Amino acid sequence: MTLIQFEDVSHSYETDNPVVSHLNLSVEEGEFVVLIGPSGCGKTTILKMMNGLVHPTSGRIFIKGKEIKEWDSMVLKRKMGYVIQQIGLFPHMTIEKNIVYSLDIQKATTDVKKKRARELIILVGLDESYLSKYPKELSGGQKQRVGIARALAADPEIILMDEPLGAVDQITRKVLQEEILRLYKTLGKTIVLVTHDIEEAIKLGTKIVVLRGGEIMQAGSRNEIVFQSSEGFVSDFLGNKGFLSYLNIAEIKSYITVPEEDSKDAVHLNPGNLCVRYDEKLIVGIRMCLEYGVTSICVVDESGKSVGQFDLSSLSKLAF
Repeated sequence: MTLIQFEDVSHSYETDNPVVSHLNLSVEEGEFVVLIGPSGCGKTTILKMMNGLVHPTSGRIFIKGKEIKEWDSMVLKRKMGYVIQQIGLFPHMTIEKNIVYSLDIQKATTDVKKKRARELIILVGLDESYLSKYPKELSGGQKQRVGIARALAADPEIILMDEPLGAVDQITRKVLQEEILRLYKTLGKTIVLVTHDIEEAIKLGTKIVVLRGGEIMQAGSRNEIVFQSSEGFVSDFLGNKGFLSYLNIAEIKSYITVPEEDSKDAVHLNPGNLCVRYDEKLIVGIRMCLEYGVTSICVVDESGKSVGQFDLSSLSKLAF
């Protein structure tokens, strides 16, 4: 089901300077769509148009098949959670009250709000003791988790995220990326995220949309963007980061081979040899082979049982 549809949409803050130009884009139910491109390419404007914060100069936007201008603005906003880089927590409110703010507006009962706050604080990886704290008592990463919890409070169908991890350090960023992925897989929400970080886009997105000057240069899956990037801007924009990001994200289990029992290569199935876990990233297997000067290593499951081997020659399966 198509949840969001842009049809020939343009937007200009100044009459002769379009920020978004003749955009055609669809967001399907259950997708994780990442908008990426250089500063000023229109990605944040596109996100704001999705929930009515900004209106198109021309063209039409549909939400669940209904043109956006026909939606009641409050009803529309309840269908969409919104997470921004600045987080925007209310400093005078406890974390619990911040999380359930949208439920306050909907006049939910105290019991409903308390239950929802407890569910969400745990869901985003914090314990219930944080509910009584105030924003000033939290780190940047913890505040961002609360911002995500607040966006989920009213159980929206769509989550919009505008550079949600841009203000945290790299270590915290990677942890929160994993949390966002976990929430996406757990809740099955449709997410649209804006980022300037190539690795983040490739790690999170099921559909990646590369923008320049308010226009889509290429849209597709992770593999399509990395291995079939269009010549010119997209290829130059990704550079080596796209490929290296893929190696840091793809799991080695996708590149396992199982030699025949009587094969000379079957010795590598013995867990006593150099081994790597099947859920490690592809880059780990490559590094181990290069470090020890071998072309293949044993792959084991979480119990240490051999499930096959990783061979450098299997990299030919990459979709160059």
